[in-house]
Amino acid sequence: MKSFQWFIQKSYYGRSKRRLSFGEYKRAVSWSKYLISSGAEIKGEGEEEWSVDLSQLFIGRKFASGRHSRIYRGIYRQRDVAIKLISHTEEDEKLAVLLEKQFTSEITLLLRLRHPNIITFIAACKKPPVFCIITEYLGGGSLRKYLHQQEPNSIPLDLVLKLALDIARGMHYLHSQGILHRDLKSENLLLGEDMSVKVADFGISCLESQCHSGKGLIGTYRWMAPEMIKEKHHTRKVDVYSFGIVLWELLTALTPFEGMTPEQAAFAVSRKNARPSLPSTCPVAFSHLISRCWASNPDKRPHFAEIVSILEIYAESLGQNPKFFLSYEPRENHSFLRCIPKCITVRGLDFSFSVPLLHKDWRTQKSFILFHHGRLLSLFTLYESIH
Repeated sequence: MKSFQWFIQKSYYGRSKRRLSFGEYKRAVSWSKYLISSGAEIKGEGEEEWSVDLSQLFIGRKFASGRHSRIYRGIYRQRDVAIKLISHTEEDEKLAVLLEKQFTSEITLLLRLRHPNIITFIAACKKPPVFCIITEYLGGGSLRKYLHQQEPNSIPLDLVLKLALDIARGMHYLHSQGILHRDLKSENLLLGEDMSVKVADFGISCLESQCHSGKGLIGTYRWMAPEMIKEKHHTRKVDVYSFGIVLWELLTALTPFEGMTPEQAAFAVSRKNARPSLPSTCPVAFSHLISRCWASNPDKRPHFAEIVSILEIYAESLGQNPKFFLSYEPRENHSFLRCIPKCITVRGLDFSFSVPLLHKDWRTQKSFILFHHGRLLSLFTLYESIH
């Protein structure tokens, strides 16, 4: 292996380590030292498939941190990786149990996910007092970091569209697997060097069938849907709300509810129906979609399948007409159209053919004829809209 001065190879022999005391927890410069020769991994049933070979792990510098985690750059089996170390104090037994439960849940979910817009899981380890999760390393950092380096309202619309599409595709895949993210925000969206986006950090994610209320949930208020703030039963639509906030971030490069504390933002969203202010320069195409995504009633928010379709139409239209966002006009939503298939097969006595019902540009008026046993039954017209 190539030699890197800023990496230290970790050994894994010796006795197990106790959890950190509160003082140690606060003073520790690097939790990575707890992966050194202090103890062997604790492996449960079925964990061999994802357990890390610590002799192949090189841990470098810390580049990010959270409330209970620190993230380091490293090398694992000659591959650039990100190493998330999760630790907890011995004084807070409830927190220890919660963090271990979240760790196990995150690994279980990551094992089943494979998509270009979802972070790739590589390995993990349980080695008290520290657990680690190893994923691919993305050199572009977080979307939040990138946005905070930009001037407000300065990101080109074609780039906004590209980033939004990557996020929506990743979330559509996640929901297709029956998984709710529940902490979708710019900090948990990572950029590749080609400006591709991958959804990351599944610490409080859950299977939709197992998600109940948000009671006791540790999330991020500025991006959190009102029903989660109120600790009510929630569905996958909480992620759609968060996506609306992220889309607002892409357009403004600002922090949502800046000037408020997280608690003040939570109160404003859940009790006063407040939302971040959309700038006057925001294209109607985006403001209309954002308003739908962060609607107070979850049932009025679109699914990610529809969001992806809308953004793909935007991208196609922008490719054909660079002034698309200037000429776009929203139309009334015809929800019944979502129930109509893309085409029907018309069969006669001696013929059979398919008639399209929804054109890819749903804004077009279309007329169709229906046949039955070769006889004309009706002529009808649809005025279609994706909005």
